[in-house]
Amino acid sequence: MAGPVYNFRPFPARSFVTEPRTAQRMPPVAIRAHTATTALGRGRQAQADALRAGRSGLRPNDFSHAPLACWIGRVGGVEDDALPEALSGWECRNNRLAWIALQQDGVMDALRAVVEKHGAERVALVVGTSTSSIGASEEAYERLVDDAFPPDLARPIIHTPHSLGDFLQHATGLRGPCITVATACSSSAKVFAQATRLIQSGVVDAALVGGVDTLCGSVLFGFNSLGLVSAQPCRPFDAQRDGISLGEAGGFAVLERIDGGESAGLQLLGYGESSDAHHMSTPHPEGLGAQLAMRDALARAGLAASDIDHLNLHGTATPANDRVEMIAISAMFPDTLHAASTKGFTGHTLGAAGIVESVFALIALEDGILPATLNSDAPDPGCGPQIRFVEDSRPIRHAMNNSFGFGGNNCSLVFGRA
Repeated sequence: MAGPVYNFRPFPARSFVTEPRTAQRMPPVAIRAHTATTALGRGRQAQADALRAGRSGLRPNDFSHAPLACWIGRVGGVEDDALPEALSGWECRNNRLAWIALQQDGVMDALRAVVEKHGAERVALVVGTSTSSIGASEEAYERLVDDAFPPDLARPIIHTPHSLGDFLQHATGLRGPCITVATACSSSAKVFAQATRLIQSGVVDAALVGGVDTLCGSVLFGFNSLGLVSAQPCRPFDAQRDGISLGEAGGFAVLERIDGGESAGLQLLGYGESSDAHHMSTPHPEGLGAQLAMRDALARAGLAASDIDHLNLHGTATPANDRVEMIAISAMFPDTLHAASTKGFTGHTLGAAGIVESVFALIALEDGILPATLNSDAPDPGCGPQIRFVEDSRPIRHAMNNSFGFGGNNCSLVFGRA
């Protein structure tokens, strides 16, 4: 008997970005608290002061036993701030930085408020990280004793990608869903999208979102082996750019459902996510996935591209990434947009970049600080007028943040003021 005949037709080339957008407008989500700790200092005010002054946190690399010749964004004092005794089982550099960041800008107070209102089971924990506490694993292998980890590092949880999430769950007492997002450099932008879906589906009423990544040998030498690390401070969108400056950071935000009639100052208005599926480490050459993420974020926010006043660009200062983002921005936004990369302030903080640069977008909304693109003075000929090298200061209503990771794993976020 003859078998069934199947008439397969291949999908049209690039159909995933040429189809009309389908994202529906979403209810806004309140941002009750937000903070970032970077090479610029601890907490929101340290970030705002540096952005306003045009002061970089980059310095010559002094990390590891044999430092790579480059510049880094290192957070000061992490080595001196041990975890509280009750949390010593999670001791490592990454979790130390998480603890430091968690204490800033009233984040813990905002968490206590949403827990009291909704219950600990109704507050999710969604965090992003690229390498988690792999630095502790590196140290453990360096100090092997009879082919075993030394006793002080024989703690399995810190050698897993969920080290950060597990630590934060114990540090905060939250008992809702606990999720680790690891999508390279878009990790802690995508946490906003994940948490929003949990809130809007009714699984939870609030969420702690954030991300932490710390410097380690695997990051420094790994990116250098790809030919992506510059020997000088990074120069995003400059015609002579030649690579990234790596950094470390931690940041958090408390999100909550907005009930009818309730006021909310800062809000997440929309998110967009896409995957280029083009190459393991290179974005789509026409920036099609990046455009899809930005268009969906705008659609969920119910805004046009012309409504965005400021855009924090992913802008890593690698030739390929910046070129693709230039194409995408020129194709979508009017000349009035102030778009800039802040990697020259902090370095590329990898899995923490999404939360850090979302905080920068929120600072722009609160303080009217539209930052410069530091270290850059000769715009690439492909730069449109939207990409600004000089800071500005003015009140704005809507700000956006782009975070694009390896594999073309893209996320764009739109924030606003009520």
